[in-house]
Amino acid sequence: MDRTTALKRAEELKKTIADYLAIKDTIATGFSRWGKIRERQEKIRELLGASEKDWFNWRWQIRHRINDGEMLARVINLSPRELEEIKLTGSKFRWGIVPYYLSLIDPDDEKDPVRLQSIPSAREYYDCTGELDPMDEELTSPAPAITRRYPDRLIINVTNQCPMYCRHCQRRRNIGEVDRHTGRSDLKVALEYVAGNPEIRDVLLTGGDALMLSDDTLEWLLSELDKIPHVEIKRLGTRVPVSLPYRVTRNLCRMLSKHLPLYVNTHFNHPLEITPDAQEACLDLARCGINLGNQAVLLKGINNDPMVMRKLNQELLRIMVRPYYIFHAKNVQGTSHFRTRVEEGIEIMEKLRGYTSGLAIPTYIVNAPHGYGKTPMLAEYLISLGKNKVVIRTWENRIMEYENSEE
Repeated sequence: MDRTTALKRAEELKKTIADYLAIKDTIATGFSRWGKIRERQEKIRELLGASEKDWFNWRWQIRHRINDGEMLARVINLSPRELEEIKLTGSKFRWGIVPYYLSLIDPDDEKDPVRLQSIPSAREYYDCTGELDPMDEELTSPAPAITRRYPDRLIINVTNQCPMYCRHCQRRRNIGEVDRHTGRSDLKVALEYVAGNPEIRDVLLTGGDALMLSDDTLEWLLSELDKIPHVEIKRLGTRVPVSLPYRVTRNLCRMLSKHLPLYVNTHFNHPLEITPDAQEACLDLARCGINLGNQAVLLKGINNDPMVMRKLNQELLRIMVRPYYIFHAKNVQGTSHFRTRVEEGIEIMEKLRGYTSGLAIPTYIVNAPHGYGKTPMLAEYLISLGKNKVVIRTWENRIMEYENSEE
């Protein structure tokens, strides 16, 4: 067999990803930085007087969430100006970060992607653009704690609590200064609404972070949903695998495994967030039968780079998390410095399609204003449509005719 043509094509294919192969190992991940992260964890433990057992206790992590600039400055290097900005912005928008997620930050890098996601800046405070509720969630709530934007599925907002408060959060209006779980009475009314609307087949528990609920409360909610015949699947919205992986305990996994089919949507935005501890949490969830998907947000200065996003999605697959969505950043008040142009997202998608596994290609989404739903932004591969032929553009930008007849 003459393999000359095949070998030539293989060389062509290698060249299409030569640019990525040249830099992929320079893109920092939680694995490549793990030694440094562990050193920072030791420093934070000493600062907080914590034992190793304390560190792996998720409730200890929550109790020691850092929300004071002076304390933060003992871990990462902050200028007097930055300390003033943190104080100023904190008077308007809540912030807080658990010790684990703080340990991922390079203390000397002002552009560290974890730092940008978690530490306030004056740009938030002085940003007069955007809306507090760009999705009009207040107008799409037919019952307490419910958000409904689609015909066959809805959200139950179960808490306003998170392990850390993202600077790009779409629900920052709900955070407040006090952590509050949704009351049992409101949750019962929400469940009654689901039970009374037989077209609802899919229920997402989110907030806040659904895994901030106790195991007992979460099990009660899932059990009640299991009793509703027309509810086919349940989903949990959580950033716990990213920001507080120790919340994924044996007891939690054992409980969740009793309520399949159950899906977890998490929120990794950068490869630095993918650490050995995050991997362990994701694999533990996968082992008990839970399908994990990732919903990244396209953020300027963090992941609006085709190579970074490709690396992120490939690393996610290694820890059993399927890239699900890339969201275009919403027009939330105080977050305009994170926003990109839609063209950047489409360019990223074009640098994924064909260049990596289909499993590593999420859907790029713009949320239509006023709660009118997720709208996919697609690169155009259909050039023209004729009676018996179509003209297509391949991922390599080859223009080709394709037969389109039934005979």
